[in-house]
Amino acid sequence: MTTQEFLGKENYTIRAQTVSESCPSNIALIKYWGKYDHQIPANPSISYTLNHCKTNTTIEFLANEPFSVQTFLAGNEEIKFAEKIEKYFRNIEQYLPWILKGKYVIQTENTFPHSSGIASSASGFGAIAKCLMKLDEDFSGKSSEEESLQKASFLSRLGSGSACRSLYNGLVVWGKSHEVEGSSDLFAVKYPDSEIHDVFKDFNDWVLLIHEGQKSVSSTVGHGLMKTNPYAERRFREARENFVPMKAILKSGDLKEFIKLVEHEALTLHAMMMMSDPAFILMKTGTLEVINKIWDFRKETGLPLFFTLDAGANVHLLFPNDGSEEKIKTFIEAELLPHTQKNGVVKDVMKF
Repeated sequence: MTTQEFLGKENYTIRAQTVSESCPSNIALIKYWGKYDHQIPANPSISYTLNHCKTNTTIEFLANEPFSVQTFLAGNEEIKFAEKIEKYFRNIEQYLPWILKGKYVIQTENTFPHSSGIASSASGFGAIAKCLMKLDEDFSGKSSEEESLQKASFLSRLGSGSACRSLYNGLVVWGKSHEVEGSSDLFAVKYPDSEIHDVFKDFNDWVLLIHEGQKSVSSTVGHGLMKTNPYAERRFREARENFVPMKAILKSGDLKEFIKLVEHEALTLHAMMMMSDPAFILMKTGTLEVINKIWDFRKETGLPLFFTLDAGANVHLLFPNDGSEEKIKTFIEAELLPHTQKNGVVKDVMKF
């Protein structure tokens, strides 16, 4: 499907209405870091969609009023966020020609703490895009669920790249890869469940809140610095290459190799940050202490506790529900929680 296939009709009617949607966040296993114009990823990525950490959004659309956006986060008006959404709506007008023909009042709230290392931009733009697809039914007519999700994925990508992966559950791929049929730079696709071993279909993701404040460098700035990073092209090539072993791992259920690849990807993401110009470090002392304790625990017990990182200090602890989870949870609570700011942890699962 091409960009032009998402263009709408010239003549339309749309009515005032209120719509609500919910969208989960996701955590990448093969990381997306670096992009081209129009939110095109420099390399493909694959992520797990979370089950509990979501954004719930309600949009009141007042048709035929002067275009404006009001946004409320957990009941508090957010003017800067409204400005961001106004800009986003203007950018996607060519795909939703009615979108500037009214006023929007957007109420949104997350089921997880702000600045927790869980991508609120992904779940937030995913929820908005799903709401817009409901509004678009007046203009384009009701689409099939598959068509609606794909267009919502396409639209959410233009607000936040990783948001396009949040429209589907399970394992999701964004970016063209020869290893994944139907994959695209324009929208995400669900990785086929039939190609995933059962061990990967029931995982825990506990996020340790090492640092709950705002990041010193935004993800937008970090992506931009990849344009001058001397290791960028090699990194993009490595991410593409990593889909080959990942595909085999997911099929075979090789948990040991899965752990090795996922942790390597997490550390590579932060290595790219440290090799940018200017360089920046988002990990904290607690991040490193937790990583070393995880490695020691795994070496001593052989139990499958491992980690991934987003572009921040907080640590996503990953472990399957395979009978060993109670021992792992006991270790986390006794040994790892003390490295958080306020014994902070967000407990989620990735189950499908």
